[in-house]
Parts: sequence; structure tokens; C-alpha cells
Amino acid sequence: MDASPLAGWENFYVIIGSSAGGLTGLTFVVIALIRDAARVQPAGLHAFVTPTIVHFGAALALAAYLSMPHQSVPTLSAGVGVVGLGGLSYGGLVAARLRRQGSRYVPVREDWIWNAILPTSAYGALTASAVLMWHRPLECLYVVGAMSLLLLFIGIRNAWDIAVWMTLHKEPDTK
Repeated sequence: MDASPLAGWENFYVIIGSSAGGLTGLTFVVIALIRDAARVQPAGLHAFVTPTIVHFGAALALAAYLSMPHQSVPTLSAGVGVVGLGGLSYGGLVAARLRRQGSRYVPVREDWIWNAILPTSAYGALTASAVLMWHRPLECLYVVGAMSLLLLFIGIRNAWDIAVWMTLHKEPDTK
């Protein structure tokens, strides 16, 4: 039996990492094409685009880190903890940005769920897993895997929402 707690997880993290990296690039391309093709209102994008890329980046970072050879419980705990704590801090920043949208765009319940509540909960679960990893490493790795997948799905959903919003909300002609 392999001594690594990550034995058997290789394919999972190759899929997560490849998907997160590819979708990050695709998000850049879609936003650039939509921006060039139509006059789009920029209201609200600052609070939505960057977090989507951050969630893809977190899934990619976790996949890359967890694919590194010779991991042990202390190194796994440290890496997952860094992503979890960073994500919790960033979740607070995103919530503040959503709240500051003001009259330009008023976030609806769906925006709060997908852009603040779910991602921050995922990062909280990663932080808790980092702490509990010392006592229940195998179980915590399933939580880390689920949260990596959740961050990927959050990014996919939010990228789609951004693309649809940008397509449907054009600025009026100034000619």
C-alpha cells in the first residue's frame, strides 16, 4: 500500500486542474470578445468577474498542490489551510464589493448565494479540513475534493452568468 494519503487521487486532480485552467482562459476570451462586440455596461462586473477567476485559480492551485509528490499530513494541512484562509478573507472582500454596488446594480439573492455564500462556505470547509486533517486525513481529503469541485462549479456557473449578463445589458448608442 502506498504511504501517501493522496494515493488514488491523481486522476481526480488532473481533471480538476485541467478544467480550472482551461475555463480560466476561456473566461478571459469570452469576456474580451463580448466586450469588443458590443457596448456593455461595466456596472457590477468588478464584483463578479475577478471572484470567478479567483475560484478557478483556487481549484487549479489545490489541484496542483495536491498533485505534488511526497505529500504528508502536515504539508497537506498547510496547503489546504492557506487556500481556505485566503478564500475566507477574499469572501469578505467580495461581500463588501457586492454591498457597494449601490444604484449601478443591485445584487439579487442568487448573486449573494453564488458569489458570496457558497464560495465562502467552500473556503470555510477547506479551512476546517486543514485543521481536522491531523486527526482524520482520509475523510478530510474527500471534503477537500468536494470543495475543489464545488469551486469549479461555482466558477462555471458564475462565468455563464457574467457572459449572459454582458450579452443582454448593452449601453445605448452614443451616436
